[in-house]
Amino acid sequence: MAASSSSSKSSLATIMKVAVMVALVLVVTVDGQSCNVHLSGLNSCGEFVVPGADKTNPSAECCTALEAVPSECLCNTLRIASRLPSRCNIPTLSCS
Repeated sequence: MAASSSSSKSSLATIMKVAVMVALVLVVTVDGQSCNVHLSGLNSCGEFVVPGADKTNPSAECCTALEAVPSECLCNTLRIASRLPSRCNIPTLSCS
């Protein structure tokens, strides 16, 4: 059972890393500005989206960067990231 949990954490970490990479290269325009400009500031949040990060509060820098991102940019990024597993022919992510 521990191996399964470790495997799940590893898969989740990989998916989160991919989501962050997608966020960094995503070029969607919202209110005349490119989302990648807003999303690139989220680099400061990287350490808070990996396994074990739920025990640590995000930094003020991360929170400020997140607040600056238009919600449409975040939603588009999450939509794209959620489609990646099926496009890579791997099981879809199920978060419970």
